[in-house]
Amino acid sequence: MAKRNIVVFEKDEDQILRKRSREVTVFDKKLHDLLDDMRETMYANDGVGLAAVQVGILKRVVVIDCGDRLYELVNPEIIETDGEQTGTEGCLSFPEEYGEVTRPNHVKVRAFDRDGNEYEAEGTELLARAFCHEIDHLNGVLFPDHATEMYETEESFKNKRKRRR
Repeated sequence: MAKRNIVVFEKDEDQILRKRSREVTVFDKKLHDLLDDMRETMYANDGVGLAAVQVGILKRVVVIDCGDRLYELVNPEIIETDGEQTGTEGCLSFPEEYGEVTRPNHVKVRAFDRDGNEYEAEGTELLARAFCHEIDHLNGVLFPDHATEMYETEESFKNKRKRRR
């Protein structure tokens, strides 16, 4: 396993983060190594999720861990949503930037595991948000595209919330 560099939007001269990722057709050691590296990179950077495009690979591959378990999603697609939630989002490709984003409160996805076995997973609240956020990355959509308000730092977001109350 190896920790990979995360593509930061400001420094992304070719705008790779805006490109649509390609489907995975081969489930082999190279894919397993990518998933392992992405997991290590996500954990090393205190992330909740990471898409392959964020490490410069245009493949439809995502890892997510909201604290309950690790999800490895290959060629994921959202097949069902329900409800609505609005909350704060950040992104490893946008360090020290946060935004208010509305997402579904419940999401069901269909994906393949590292060995090419199809499965479904579903989640609510943070996991639903993570599914949407990471799958958006695979389509070149970034969380600021959905944000109603952006904040430069987590502290500025917290201060803004306190002033509203």
